[in-house]
Amino acid sequence: MNTLLLALRFLRRDWRSGELRLLVLALIIAVSAVTAVGFFTDRVEQAMVLQANQVMAADLVLSSSRPLPEQFEQQARSAGLRTAHTLSFPSVIMHRDETQLVEVKAVSREYPLRGELRTRNQPGAEEQRINRPPAPGNLWGEARLMAALGIQPGEQVSLGEAEFTLEQILSRDSALGNSFFRLGPEVLIALEDIPKTGLVTPASRVRYRLLVAGDQAQVEAFQSWSQSQLPRGVRLEHLSSARPELRKTLERGSRFLSLAALVAVLVAGATVALATRRFVERQSDTSAIMRCLGASQAMILQVLSLRLLLLGLLASLLGIGVGWMAQYLLAGLLSDWFGGTLPPPSPWPLLVGLGTGMITLIGFTLPPALRLGAVPPLRVLRRDLGAPPASTWLLTLCAIGAMALLMRWQAGDATLAGWVLLGTLGTVLLLLLAAWLLIRMLRPLRQHGGTLWRQGLAGLLRDPAMTALQLTGFGLGILAMLLLGIIRMDLLDAWQRTIPDQAPNHFLINIQPEDVEALGDFFQQQEIAQAGIYPMLRARLTRINGSPVSPEQYQDDRAQRLVEREFNLSWATEPQADNRIVAGQWWDATDPDARFFSVETGIAENLGIRLGDKLSFDLAGVPIEATVANLRQVQWDSFQPNFFVIGTPALLRDHPTNYITSFYLPPGQEGILAQLVKQFPSVTIIDVSAIMQQIREIMQRGSLAVEYVFLFTLAAGLLMLYTGIQASREHRQQESVVLRTLGMQRRGLLQAAGIEFVTLGLLAGALASVCATATGWFVATEVFGFTFRPSASIAIVGILGSGLAIGMAGVLATWPLTVHPPLRVLQNRT
Repeated sequence: MNTLLLALRFLRRDWRSGELRLLVLALIIAVSAVTAVGFFTDRVEQAMVLQANQVMAADLVLSSSRPLPEQFEQQARSAGLRTAHTLSFPSVIMHRDETQLVEVKAVSREYPLRGELRTRNQPGAEEQRINRPPAPGNLWGEARLMAALGIQPGEQVSLGEAEFTLEQILSRDSALGNSFFRLGPEVLIALEDIPKTGLVTPASRVRYRLLVAGDQAQVEAFQSWSQSQLPRGVRLEHLSSARPELRKTLERGSRFLSLAALVAVLVAGATVALATRRFVERQSDTSAIMRCLGASQAMILQVLSLRLLLLGLLASLLGIGVGWMAQYLLAGLLSDWFGGTLPPPSPWPLLVGLGTGMITLIGFTLPPALRLGAVPPLRVLRRDLGAPPASTWLLTLCAIGAMALLMRWQAGDATLAGWVLLGTLGTVLLLLLAAWLLIRMLRPLRQHGGTLWRQGLAGLLRDPAMTALQLTGFGLGILAMLLLGIIRMDLLDAWQRTIPDQAPNHFLINIQPEDVEALGDFFQQQEIAQAGIYPMLRARLTRINGSPVSPEQYQDDRAQRLVEREFNLSWATEPQADNRIVAGQWWDATDPDARFFSVETGIAENLGIRLGDKLSFDLAGVPIEATVANLRQVQWDSFQPNFFVIGTPALLRDHPTNYITSFYLPPGQEGILAQLVKQFPSVTIIDVSAIMQQIREIMQRGSLAVEYVFLFTLAAGLLMLYTGIQASREHRQQESVVLRTLGMQRRGLLQAAGIEFVTLGLLAGALASVCATATGWFVATEVFGFTFRPSASIAIVGILGSGLAIGMAGVLATWPLTVHPPLRVLQNRT
């Protein structure tokens, strides 16, 4: 109890005297930066998930070819969730003597639960957003329907036995994005109109869906309950079962936000590490006095540990409060960009902020501070005596351990955290080596040049340990800043370049072999570029290494669905341009008898397929068996024709084959589709523009969120630079007193300080530029799968900007030391 009271008294005294001011400020800024990033990224990730859920128009969807049991809707409503119903089936719209195959969707009045409907009153009119479906008796149809039938809004069309008024042009239905394979344009009608059409009978091919949306915890509880109650033939669809293009985009958005948080962690660690040096120096006097008064080393360590823990707890709580207010203000400013108020944050960032503060304090501050217990009592009389130097290995291991733990915890992605940590450690090693070389090179130069140059370079040599510490701290801060620039200018641009402005927005399937050449001529006549025509076969996976495959073998929902349905297979002599071989090798194109499979990495992971496994497929009753020769990473969001499994020509070419292609159709040219269907009636057109628009919106909002999250990290980086300069304040104050006593003018002192800090800035900036570029390349290629294009501006800004910024900051920090007369400074220190 006496130890605790003593710790509280010392903490109160240090707080009043400003002893802990810099360390507390560093901890508060570190925790507030990480917490603000955590709170904001948590809310943005939830908003991005909700936006992605708009592709399903709900958070969860129960789907079946038969009417769903009422117990599911009753359970959802009793849990406080909102529900809606849809029916979808293929049919034919008639207008006079013209007919058009369409995909009919009948929806209840609550539709959509997520997202919105967008319509136009006339072709080319301004798009309007609507949160309600069509009223009974009205029909909304896509522009393709208008072009195919030659009709305008307001005219009558026939659907089954009923007449409908074509009220609006449907330009977007949120759930269109998840319905990748549609046989024709979608038409939207009210669910109440289904009986009068006479189209839905027990023999009809109808898809019934129950849509569910609400609070995340309630949705998850309902999902768990539903999974245990699902009857045969009922599927539970959620975000993880969405199109691979959408999943990939959402995963990348989350990784970008995690990378933003990682940079904040990096800056936080560097800031606290620099502030620790000054804290240890200023606490040496207190430890010496306590030793003179009879305090044991164990007691000093106990009091010190309690003070640091209380300090860490207090600073962490203050930082959490600052982070909460900062993200709350930012969320209010940016909520419109995410379609309304952002979801409330989860409590997890609170724990992350508290954990960050304590881990940072323990990892960077406690090891060097514990040596204060060994300060000799004689320091009361001889101020040159201090705490014995700490074990370099102990400090290094503690710092690396704390940084690795923080990064892994914050990123939630071992690969991403690993590459950033390796880049950080590589930067630290280079900076320490550079500091050693700089000191050796500068020693001979002290005898050359003018007085100011000798004095400025001498400042780097008087305390080699301090020079190494400052150079390392500056380098880490600059590394973080440059990583911000690389991510903002290069990686985000690369992410958005994955879907070019003229990326394919339509697919053609069921192309017959005899139509391939004529279809190519049609595209050439219409001056439409297409992605190439690829063979496609449908087959079901039956065995892996001779063992039968069934859905019951897998726990994962997606794996079960993959096994239940047929695969789209293709054959090729060369891999596609947007496919990358990550394991094994592609087969020899000149070998006419090669019989192998190439499998996409995602499906291989889901189904447990490995390189060298033997796969068996059932292709229309014909068994096909071959060995997996390689695994491919597919860029699904390129919207080029891609396949989970590709075989060799010898394996699949002789089987009945259809073909597939994709192409970009500019807005307003929907009439070309009508011509295409008339010339090639067996071809099925698939419109993917809805999901492309959804993905682009997720990219835009995710990029915006990342840019604003970096503002917090930038503030933390500026504090880190200030802390690095303040770390040598005591030494520079002593030098200033001596030099001014010997007659050096204020201007000379400031110029010498400028030379010292500009040298540090240039060197730190040069090394950090190299490491930031290397880290950016590894993160881009290994984590995101992008092609990295390094920019020369990063090196220019990194070197020249760092030299100028650190030089000016050093001069400004030295200015207060030259204002007061040397005698007054000496009196204040005694």
